[in-house]
Amino acid sequence: MPSSHRSVYRCTECGAEYPKWVGRCEACGAWNTVAEEAVGRSGGRGGRGKKSNQPARAPVRLADVAAEGLRRWQTGLNEFDFVLGGGVVPGSMVIVGGEPGIGKSTLLLQCSARLEQAGVPTLYVSGEESAEQLRLRADRLGGAAGQVRILPEVRVEAIEATAAAAGAQVVVVDSIQTTYTEELEGAPGNVGQVRECAARLMRFAKESGAAVLLVGHVTRGGVIAGPKTLEHIADTVLYFEGETSHDYRVLRAVKNRFGSVDEVGVFEMTGAGLTPVGNPSATFLAGRDATVPGSAVTAVMEGSRPMLVEIQALAVKSGFGTPQRVATGLDSRRLAVLLAVLERRAGLPFHDLDVFVNVTGGMRLVEPASDLGVVAALCSAVHDRPVPPDALFVGEVGLGGEVRPTSGLERRFAEAERLGFRTVFLSARSRVSGQIAATPVAHVADLARRLAA
Repeated sequence: MPSSHRSVYRCTECGAEYPKWVGRCEACGAWNTVAEEAVGRSGGRGGRGKKSNQPARAPVRLADVAAEGLRRWQTGLNEFDFVLGGGVVPGSMVIVGGEPGIGKSTLLLQCSARLEQAGVPTLYVSGEESAEQLRLRADRLGGAAGQVRILPEVRVEAIEATAAAAGAQVVVVDSIQTTYTEELEGAPGNVGQVRECAARLMRFAKESGAAVLLVGHVTRGGVIAGPKTLEHIADTVLYFEGETSHDYRVLRAVKNRFGSVDEVGVFEMTGAGLTPVGNPSATFLAGRDATVPGSAVTAVMEGSRPMLVEIQALAVKSGFGTPQRVATGLDSRRLAVLLAVLERRAGLPFHDLDVFVNVTGGMRLVEPASDLGVVAALCSAVHDRPVPPDALFVGEVGLGGEVRPTSGLERRFAEAERLGFRTVFLSARSRVSGQIAATPVAHVADLARRLAA
């Protein structure tokens, strides 16, 4: 085989390269993910000619660089603009990933419609849906989406040429896994095609000043399909999360060069598209029944935004030899640790009980400050006594049963006061100010006794 047509083998999960096919990727441990990929015919972007040693430009000192304000285009979807840091930055590349059917295309089509209405020329490139299918989606979203210019195309060279000829300032590509470049062999979606197409669109964004928004599918592990370099070269990476059986969706930023990371935006899926939820805490707590045992409220920080979420717990006698541990919205391993701490340090009998924990609203708890809320819900469930209806639980629980303080209490408590909470259970080493009353808790055994009284 000629050298210009040789093949390499790359893992579709992490992008690791091998000289021959292997069943298990040594880099990420995934099975049956190594696929053959043909190397490009053109010998790479740099060509095979003589290399030049002349510098492209002279280096400058940071102090000599003029500080200019960052220009942004407002999409009109407040939650989307909030997660981006204030709007779409010209010349940037944004990747929106998520499960199939979660609403990525709907979100970006709505953004395209609002940008077009605001006078920002927008081009929506679809490699998965025909023009007729997009028209049906636009009819459901209302008349504004009908003004968006669409281009059913998968060849990246044609996408760049059309966007440049049309003077588009925002280009939406749905999706990056369907595009391909003529410079590489192989089908669309393989590692080489995804990486090269993303790199070409990134260069197009930087050279033309147009913002490029890409839709990216996710793998079984929940990361954007293709090599990890796809996330590295992008300016902003967003994940659209939620259950398709629920109405609420969460847009989460995991990388943002033009704003804060770990910000989240909340949307509600309606018949007319996605609607931003301006007060997520009140929405997540709207259906709460404070008189039912096993319900507790905690405050978590999602970026700079405090959010109050309800944690529900249920403990029943196990009908099998090994009790079940089921967690929704919470790491099952963290639940196992908290159950072990309660049984060992507080004397609560969970060894023969089936335990079910659920975080309402489709939220996922990753912050340690939510530990005390989970513990309160479990104590309330096993004692069959409801917690005080206006109580908030914030604190990290250690393996010794101690309750540790957390940061950002002022913003958490301000949100709690606004929603009518008057008491907060927190670490005895924490300091609190404001109208909310603090109930210090030094150990989980103290909390268990208080809730059982």
